[in-house]
Amino acid sequence: MADPSSYRPKPGQIPDSPGVYKFRDEHRRVIYVGKAKNLRQRLANYFQDLAALHPRTRTMVTTAASVEWTVVSTEVEALQLEYSWIKEFDPRFNVKYRDDKSYPYLAVTLNEEFPRVQVMRGAKKKGVRYFGPYGHAWAIRETVDLMLRVFPVRTCSAGVFKNAARTGRPCLLGYIGKCSAPCVGRVTPEEHRELADDFCDFMAGRTGTYIRRLEKDMMAAAEEMEYERAARLRDDVEALKRAMEKSAVVLADATDADLIAVAEDELEAAVQIFHVRGGRVRGQRGWVTDKVENVDTSGLVELALQQLYGEETGDSVPKEVLVPALPEDPDAVSQWLAGRRGSQVSLRIPQRGDKKDLMATVQRNAQQALGLHKTKRASDLTTRSRALEEIAQALGLDTAPLRIECFDISHLQGEDVVASMVVFEDGLVRKSEYRRFQIKGFEGQDDVRSMHEVIGRRFKRYLQEKERTGEWEETPAPTGPAPAPQNTTTAPGAAPGPAAGADAAGADAEPREDDGRPKRFAYPPQLVVVDGGQPQVAAAKRALDELGIDDIAVCGLAKRLEEVWLPDDDDPVVLPRSSEGLYLLQRVRDEAHRFAITYQRAKRAKRIRSSPLDAVAGLGETRKQALIKHFGSVKKLKQATIDEICEVPGIGRRTAESVAVALASAAPAAPAVNTATGEIIEEDDGGSTT
Repeated sequence: MADPSSYRPKPGQIPDSPGVYKFRDEHRRVIYVGKAKNLRQRLANYFQDLAALHPRTRTMVTTAASVEWTVVSTEVEALQLEYSWIKEFDPRFNVKYRDDKSYPYLAVTLNEEFPRVQVMRGAKKKGVRYFGPYGHAWAIRETVDLMLRVFPVRTCSAGVFKNAARTGRPCLLGYIGKCSAPCVGRVTPEEHRELADDFCDFMAGRTGTYIRRLEKDMMAAAEEMEYERAARLRDDVEALKRAMEKSAVVLADATDADLIAVAEDELEAAVQIFHVRGGRVRGQRGWVTDKVENVDTSGLVELALQQLYGEETGDSVPKEVLVPALPEDPDAVSQWLAGRRGSQVSLRIPQRGDKKDLMATVQRNAQQALGLHKTKRASDLTTRSRALEEIAQALGLDTAPLRIECFDISHLQGEDVVASMVVFEDGLVRKSEYRRFQIKGFEGQDDVRSMHEVIGRRFKRYLQEKERTGEWEETPAPTGPAPAPQNTTTAPGAAPGPAAGADAAGADAEPREDDGRPKRFAYPPQLVVVDGGQPQVAAAKRALDELGIDDIAVCGLAKRLEEVWLPDDDDPVVLPRSSEGLYLLQRVRDEAHRFAITYQRAKRAKRIRSSPLDAVAGLGETRKQALIKHFGSVKKLKQATIDEICEVPGIGRRTAESVAVALASAAPAAPAVNTATGEIIEEDDGGSTT
């Protein structure tokens, strides 16, 4: 635990202008990002008596080891920079909203020659227009099915489209009139794009124009006694009306707005958003987050706005955003939203009428979402804390192991030996820091030796990172005045930041840039867990001792009786079967086993798919396939002469000689076995092997 006074900057060093600040821990990792109208006043709040600070703020400042700030000219720039840094550094102590599920969108791929209508999830792509999000994918498909009668836009995949174009026959939707069949040239690319644009306009809320136009065409067809055409137009109008009925009218004035509501308690907060377009609810989404920083409703609203619109531009940002509480600086946030949209955006609290009633509905949804989340995770926070405390007590650790790394070895009868490293932080998985290893030091099966190698390699990389960042180096005497970074300051006692000066060993050395982002193997765990018993634990401890690391605890979890083994102890630690600490260790061990065996199977599958032709230098995949296609199998290719190999288009004599040599020197493949009957499968002359 660090003393904030050890890195507190002097008051005269902090400017009183707007800016963004970063707190870093002892490993230079950014753990908190914030913004302020007045940096001097805001940072002073963090360095008061610890007893007066909020518990979460107190934890943050005692975890930090330095503070930096960047001066900007306006509050809008501070808002933009804060959002960018939170996305880039993923600080541990910042509130980060995460979707409670992956919501589906109705997407139109306007970036393709023939735009396609489809259901999409995940990150938004450039050149694709999105509508939603929707609660269920089937709701999107029902809407699309109704609208394809009027707007027969392509919905097929690229493979189906190319196959139809090659055969000259459209798919079923083309035959029944729910696709304009651009694949066979029934419409031109321009006509199909016009259909896609009309589809987007209708989904965006401009519905009255199309319905009035269809009704007018229907009446004209009836007057001209074209009754079949009039009936089709009547059905089209009914289809569009049914599609519109799927989203109820909630605002009579055809408003385009997003309504945001927040439900919170001391520990968690839930946010619900209703997307209203053309007076109808077109989508809904929600987030739930732990309140890891001391933030009120205004702050939660501002963070939600950053999360919601930080990557959006144009019409994706509505003209009006209705919130339960205004951010601390509403004018700056409004300007930021206007910059994202390209025109004015109204940010306000609804006071009366339909909008206030709808906001109450959104608020009820937020309360229900928070209640459901707490029902699912009512004991999670306390359970994780209790599990970490139980582990610390059982292993004799000074503090709870907030970061746990677990290692497992996997192989199949001594072949394809691999290892895995999984990371749990605060009792939760940290998949972005998982790592995989191939055993390189020896051949064959030896789990103890493999564990020693993997632990040594992992922590040798950790020591290299410490040396690279200068944590072990004496600061050399400066040979001249070092240029200070523009608009960036590091507090006294902090490690030198970006562009802090060139290495004294030579003027040509580039200044090291420490950007605070997560790096491979850069952060040490408080506890290393190995999958195994006393031999594996001893190997892991020996690897750490050889590197001079004595501040990381090691234990092993044996599968037989779920015993916890410690180095140099003849007897295991037996945790109660009902122990939350044992359950957490089992989860960590099982996750490491899953990750290792997945990698081992993939590696084995890749080896099995290998071919003797892979050893031929300069022989690409296309020419390999040409050889197999020409001869029918590797067996027949192996029997061919060099002159016969040269007959394959694209194969010269030198390549043919290399192929013949590679096949002649290749070891005979093991016979294939039918696992159902046990019979040895002889290779068919017309078959192929890889």
